[in-house]
Amino acid sequence: MNKLPQITLAFWVMKICATTLGETAGDLLSMTLNVGYAVSSMLLISVFVLTLLTQLSSKTYNPVLYWLVILSTSTAGTTLSDFMDRTLGLGYATGSLILVSILVAIFALWKWSGESLNVSQVQSRRGEMFYWMAILFSNTLGTALGDYLADDSGLGFAGGALFIGATIGVVVLARYFSKISPVVLFWVAFVLTRPFGATLGDFLTKPLDKGGLDFGTIGSSLVLAGILVVMIGGATYLKNKQAGQSASLSGSSIG
Repeated sequence: MNKLPQITLAFWVMKICATTLGETAGDLLSMTLNVGYAVSSMLLISVFVLTLLTQLSSKTYNPVLYWLVILSTSTAGTTLSDFMDRTLGLGYATGSLILVSILVAIFALWKWSGESLNVSQVQSRRGEMFYWMAILFSNTLGTALGDYLADDSGLGFAGGALFIGATIGVVVLARYFSKISPVVLFWVAFVLTRPFGATLGDFLTKPLDKGGLDFGTIGSSLVLAGILVVMIGGATYLKNKQAGQSASLSGSSIG
């Protein structure tokens, strides 16, 4: 019943693209189109619920469907974080602490339920639900952390992206040169790629005088969407090719 992709370099590249696109697309809806954080959050959470229900009803791994859910968690997480930090006035630091607490509670409940936190061993509907809840709140947390690094820490957009990128690099080294649990390192990396995407998204969209590249939310979203579509197409092709080879081998064995 495992409907999740293999964790490869391509997975992490697609994850960063999806989370960065979620940042720019969320800002496009709430800010550029002036829909507002509250309404945008409700709309995007509804999209997340619809895509999640479709994913849960699927019997096999579908790259298009999987990455649509990832993208919906990212866009919903962006506007939800902005609603907490700006509309409710909690601020980036307080919002981040609240979201960290929620995420820790999700992992604790997941562990307490007896389900494995190892994403290669998610075999049940309950485990899959915990997986997606963890992703939703890690993406929301990532937006708050990314905004904190870019705006309040003094690092700026480029500095925030470089700091998170370096931290991810340390996690990669720990994966190969330490005895830290690969499951723990996976989830640390998964959380960190969201603020990396958030700061990278800000770097792409913000004006030059604020340290960005001034691509705007529309231009950045189109570029990132194009990259993600190409990579999802490649993942779908490889999945279908592997399925065809498996069917061929099965037929040869029977013959």
